Amino acid sequence: MNSCFVFILLVAGAASKVVEKRILASKSCDKDRQYHVQITSVQGGKSCGGALLNTRWVITASHCAEQNVKVKLGVNNDVSIVTKAFSWFKGNSKKHEQTVSTKQQFTFKDEEGNAHDIMLIKLNEDMSAKLPTISLHSGECTKLEPKTKVEIGGMGAKKAGGKPVDEVRCATTQITECGENDKPDSKYSNGESTMCAFSAGVESCFGDAGSAVEHEGHLHGIIVSEPADKCAKTIVMLDICSYMEWIDKTMKEN
Repeated sequence: MNSCFVFILLVAGAASKVVEKRILASKSCDKDRQYHVQITSVQGGKSCGGALLNTRWVITASHCAEQNVKVKLGVNNDVSIVTKAFSWFKGNSKKHEQTVSTKQQFTFKDEEGNAHDIMLIKLNEDMSAKLPTISLHSGECTKLEPKTKVEIGGMGAKKAGGKPVDEVRCATTQITECGENDKPDSKYSNGESTMCAFSAGVESCFGDAGSAVEHEGHLHGIIVSEPADKCAKTIVMLDICSYMEWIDKTMKEN
């Protein structure tokens, strides 16, 4: 069963007394996560998520791009068929699928010049202000404590090379302490900004990297886990609070 987040429930068979595995899909996001963005490389091989911050900017993980990418917006947009048809007739639907070059991709680098796995993508043209976006913290932003519940979502396949699911799926997990091996790709150096999440059965799969981590209606992290052969049980993320100043500065200067 294709699903970006998988919940495994062990049920005892009453008659056979054999433990049976049932794979239950994560719930459909319904009207949530309308800000979700699907990102794929033009040449193929990469599939990720992202989030629309405003009419012009998308946030994702750096390893999701760094080459020309196709950005698909409004993938979970709650609009009627009539509205979609009208949008297509006006030519607005073309905005929802844009090919963005590396010139419009901005990766965070620290004072030592080390790249972190977080990127801002500037779209070729503005989206409609009616398209939902995810909110950034307007005041104090602090790293989440362990056991804090967060909302995650994505369209990832169960393994590398698999087809993404055709809808955005949502799940709830909670912040946990990162283990010794729980860190982003060694290409990216970040220490204090790394955070992890674990909840039994909730996993991040191929294609979910770059997707937003939401807490109390605000963007609070970016998934950077990049599982290949199997889904990641401990989900590695970057804490958005460490990058608020950079996000604001990058959007203003570009």
